[in-house]
Amino acid sequence: MDENGLTRGVTGQGLLDAACRPDDGDPDIQSLRPECLTDYVGQREVVDTLKIAIEAALFRKEPLEHVLFHGPPGLGKTTLAHIIAREMGGRLTVTSGPAMEKGGDLIGILTHLEEGDILFIDEIHRTPKAVEEFLYPAMEDFAVDFVFDKGIHARSHRYRLNRFTLVGATTRVGLLSAPLRDRFGLLRSLDFYDTADLVRIIERSAAILDVTIDEAGAKSLALRSRGTPRIVNRLLKRVRDYAQVRGDGHISGDTVESALTLEGVDGKGLTGLDRRYLKTIIDYYHGGPVGIEAIAATLQEETDTLVDVVEPFLLKIGLVMRTSSGRKASEEAYRHLGYAIQHKLFR
Repeated sequence: MDENGLTRGVTGQGLLDAACRPDDGDPDIQSLRPECLTDYVGQREVVDTLKIAIEAALFRKEPLEHVLFHGPPGLGKTTLAHIIAREMGGRLTVTSGPAMEKGGDLIGILTHLEEGDILFIDEIHRTPKAVEEFLYPAMEDFAVDFVFDKGIHARSHRYRLNRFTLVGATTRVGLLSAPLRDRFGLLRSLDFYDTADLVRIIERSAAILDVTIDEAGAKSLALRSRGTPRIVNRLLKRVRDYAQVRGDGHISGDTVESALTLEGVDGKGLTGLDRRYLKTIIDYYHGGPVGIEAIAATLQEETDTLVDVVEPFLLKIGLVMRTSSGRKASEEAYRHLGYAIQHKLFR
């Protein structure tokens, strides 16, 4: 164990077993996160790929290849970065693209990384171009280039870095530049979870939170969680509070219904913002098509919030359609919100 309490220099199954042991410290905000790949629920292809890559890297005593996770928020990208660090026995350093305003910010982080450490950059697509250019030699050659002085007196110095693994996470993979995207060895997309996997997550989290939940309650909660583990855990805590204050502490299907109705979450998992988004398209723009900027202006919300947070799930369950002319509300959206169907709109 090093001074940070992390296991180093162990290879093979011994490290994997050590990585999965629970921490001895006080519980923190990440207490519901799985700590190793064997506990991670869902995303089977991603998990299988990581297991193979990690075992191969440990066998060769090399850092894991750089990894890029992309997909909607809340699906486990950050959790996987924590798991990779534990499985590889390295220290995890966490930052985000917007937090690094100058090249010096990134250089300061890189030069403090030790051999085998993991650098996690969230929202990596928002990394400034000037900062991104320092990542290229760091990822490819484990080096950064400094330029001293200016003009005819300019000279360059290459500083060697310890070998590390960069784990990037993005909700907008299309906004990554090709040079940065091509330097990742593993690129994996995370998709929304199915109901069965969400029920497994609920059962695990309920056990950690020391609350009982029956099968009907777990399924009802899963169906309202937008296919997203982060949301299912957040809603579970709200339902737990409701059950303890308004009930006997046990979570049933009726408890979930009452608690989440109070929270403004309907049977499909739509929130107030989701419903306002759909009603804006229907009421103000006659069902669409309408541009996302117009919807954002009407709702007085940021365009990025609608594109990254609201739209992915609505597109997934078919309540909205994205066309070349703009967004359109589907026939199912009219039904769900209780609007009369105007069949001529869907011919």
